Amino acid sequence: MAKAKAKKSSRRSTSQSESDSSYLLKIVMYLIIGALWLRVIPGDRVQIPLPIGAFIGLMIASRDKFVIDRKIEYGILVIAMFVGFWLPIGLSINI
Repeated sequence: MAKAKAKKSSRRSTSQSESDSSYLLKIVMYLIIGALWLRVIPGDRVQIPLPIGAFIGLMIASRDKFVIDRKIEYGILVIAMFVGFWLPIGLSINI
């Protein structure tokens, strides 16, 4: 006896695509946010830098609906974090 083949439903998964301008805007946003640092200066010579922009950027990137580009976003955040550490970008609080 011949077995009847079960037909698979051929549903095409529609992948969401992002426009180039929104992707570029998102990359610029990650560069600006990732470079922000909070520098707490409790004494004359001591400085405590905190990468608050990188933490905010990681939270935004982890909730992004386009999961394909998450590795690129993390890389841009890391590069912006190191650039922002050496440049005077962010807030300084003298205590």
